[in-house]
Amino acid sequence: MKKPEIAQDEQVRLETLRSLSILDTPPEERFDRLTRMAKRLFGVPIALVSLVDQNRQWFKSCVGLELSETSRDISFCGHAILGNEIFIIPNAIEDTRFADNPLVMDEPHIRFYAGCPLTAPDGSKLGTLCIIDQQPRSFGNEDLDVLKDLASMVERELAAVQLATLDELTNISNRRGFMLLAQHSLKTCARQKIPAALVFLDLDKFKPINDKFGHAEGDRALITFASQMKSIFRDSDVFARVGG
Repeated sequence: MKKPEIAQDEQVRLETLRSLSILDTPPEERFDRLTRMAKRLFGVPIALVSLVDQNRQWFKSCVGLELSETSRDISFCGHAILGNEIFIIPNAIEDTRFADNPLVMDEPHIRFYAGCPLTAPDGSKLGTLCIIDQQPRSFGNEDLDVLKDLASMVERELAAVQLATLDELTNISNRRGFMLLAQHSLKTCARQKIPAALVFLDLDKFKPINDKFGHAEGDRALITFASQMKSIFRDSDVFARVGG
């Protein structure tokens, strides 16, 4: 079995994925509707919206499979996010990369796999919209186009999630994104008995910048300050623009 390689932009990719605050959230009809469509259109038993985290693939939407996640090391989607095109395995049992994969040898007995990478606006590959069959099958050009169209619909839903939690100007978390991320972080700290600190920062003499030089310069100051925050804070820190 061949484990999927790590993407060259892995750190940025993970930051983009986690900025969505979508991992481990409840099922949503807007995603479930698309996996149901994929299942019906292709006549497969399994369709997934799979998001590839650091050590796992987690299913935001899952039709035909009882699992909510699997290890990244055995994931087909971990391979799919390394490219730009749809990743197709016509018969996994005949593919040396997957023949002895636990997902092939045991439940759900994958034979056919097709996964279209889901790309964020910054170019990061977050996961896939994938379909799975327990029988080998071929995949024609028309099938490719349909799966791409469905995947683009998933990407639009993910972009909508991102816009709802990111500050449009600075591209860091907004108040809503902060509340979601901070709640998760505080629960983790409480569970693991780790101390946490909360700091509010205010830019002194910011109003005179707007008054004297205009709001465009004020915006530039906010963007510059946000960039400094991005470069200084650790991956485990949660920071946001909670003001207007």
